[in-house]
Amino acid sequence: MSYTCVAGLGVSGTAVARVLAARGERVVVVESVEGERQLDAAAGLARLGVETRFGEMVLPEGVTRLVTTGWAPHHPLIAAALGAGVEVVGEVELAWRLRPGHAAPWLALTGTNGKTTAVRMLTAILQADGRKALAVGNVGVPVVQAVAEPYDVLAVELSSFQLHWSGTLAPHAAAILNVAPDHLDWHGSMEEYAAAKGRIYERAGTVIFNADDPETARLAAPYPGAVGFTLRVPKRGEIGVVEDLLVDRAFVADPVEAAEELATLEDIRPFAPHNVANALAAAALARSLGVPSEAVRQGLRDFVPDPHRLAHVDRIGEVDYIDDSKATNPHAAAAALASYPSVVWVAGGLLKGADVDDLVRQAAPRLRGAVLLGTDRARIAEAIARHAPNVPLVDIPDRDTGAMEKVVTEAARLASPGDTVLLSPAGASLDMFANYPARGEAFARAVRELKQRHERER
Repeated sequence: MSYTCVAGLGVSGTAVARVLAARGERVVVVESVEGERQLDAAAGLARLGVETRFGEMVLPEGVTRLVTTGWAPHHPLIAAALGAGVEVVGEVELAWRLRPGHAAPWLALTGTNGKTTAVRMLTAILQADGRKALAVGNVGVPVVQAVAEPYDVLAVELSSFQLHWSGTLAPHAAAILNVAPDHLDWHGSMEEYAAAKGRIYERAGTVIFNADDPETARLAAPYPGAVGFTLRVPKRGEIGVVEDLLVDRAFVADPVEAAEELATLEDIRPFAPHNVANALAAAALARSLGVPSEAVRQGLRDFVPDPHRLAHVDRIGEVDYIDDSKATNPHAAAAALASYPSVVWVAGGLLKGADVDDLVRQAAPRLRGAVLLGTDRARIAEAIARHAPNVPLVDIPDRDTGAMEKVVTEAARLASPGDTVLLSPAGASLDMFANYPARGEAFARAVRELKQRHERER
């Protein structure tokens, strides 16, 4: 009988331990944090016969497999397992291996940015077609928890971490939205990061790629018959945009002569170029499974965007305030900045080793001001000084969460009627906030307080 060590008592780690224990396998969990949540999870697992060891992350003697939920290869626990010849697999890889006979097909999707939006669009499209579908993976629901359930199809969001530890996945179709520098501290280099993303294609039945993204196109190049999606007029074998229509020239009877309308730009919310790309990728994945165009349109109409993704907070004095706190890397921030013509940019946080020069260079013509906060704000300020030296800049050194009130006040001072104050940080939030939702909520709260002051002064 296998003896499995599970790394950590997070949502996925706990789900893995439960599933393996239910199969009668011997399981031990190692966890470094002995907090209230972890103790509660361990108590629940103990009732299933699962041992939890708190403290130093040491590989238990005799284990034959280590299941990780996305830890880097250089983590001491992972390195010890690899050095001892113990098999290391990810939670997603384990889920794939545990699929029952006649399991639901997987439609898998990855990318630097837009993954959650696209996979939720895909799920809405599948449900509009009457299929029992669930969004799983990096979107929040562990895949290992869902594979034994009677779903018609799983919409699987995969991170580069998950793909690194997945060796046998063979989804019905796989798509990459985009690839830009991110998580370089985890992967070690851009080449390794891109290679991890590319693993999603290795055994996929249908390969779907962003024809407007050179790195994504490069990863798809070795696969004959790969389907591109584009914001341009689609060529044969592509899905794209013709005037205000989303059009399929790939999953039709005659891609040479025929094309099929899938939806209109008005069906996509919130409307922004990168969100159109998300919708095209979701549509391509659904069409690979035979979903009709009517369901694509209805699904896009039914889709409700998640918070903190280009969310309109309020309008004060002809200035719009937008919460895009989910933009935790420069590529995501670039897409947001490109969506508005005149921006007071709120940025900063942890850049995770990413460069911001290209971001600032491209955004410079749109910038009317910038308010910077967080650990790596100086690097963004340096890039603005190089590429947009005339843009007014306010540095907020405060590190407490109340700093967002100062940020919004200064952004309002820089903004003129017609401008957009855009929180699109280009960095992670953990230097100042519990997570990116907490950062976005602090921004929205500060905007509401600003509006109350504005109304009192009128």
